[in-house]
Amino acid sequence: MSSNINLKRAYEPATPADGFRIYIDRLWPRGLSHETFHYDLWDKELAPSTELREWFHADPEGRWPEFRQRYGDELRGSQALTDLVAIVSRHPVVTLLYSSRDELHNNAIIVRDLLLP
Repeated sequence: MSSNINLKRAYEPATPADGFRIYIDRLWPRGLSHETFHYDLWDKELAPSTELREWFHADPEGRWPEFRQRYGDELRGSQALTDLVAIVSRHPVVTLLYSSRDELHNNAIIVRDLLLP
């Protein structure tokens, strides 16, 4: 895949450098209005299952390695990931948007890593 894939919190302002913006969380970002939050695609199916998300949020740092494995397992072979690969391949720059405050332990990192060769 030749696309440049960036990660960005949903709360950061959109810029032209973001390219095609894909929001990959199941829940709407708290406090943002539909008028001000810019995204090109919102794919809830790329988000972790509710059960996995709730389990992970209890201890993000401690559960990170297992979350990476379990979430990766949810995505591998899913139609959502297959569709995302096709979408990303059509855009030179893609920014995956996520709501988490934690920039080191979030689902966008895992999605990006699955998209990279």
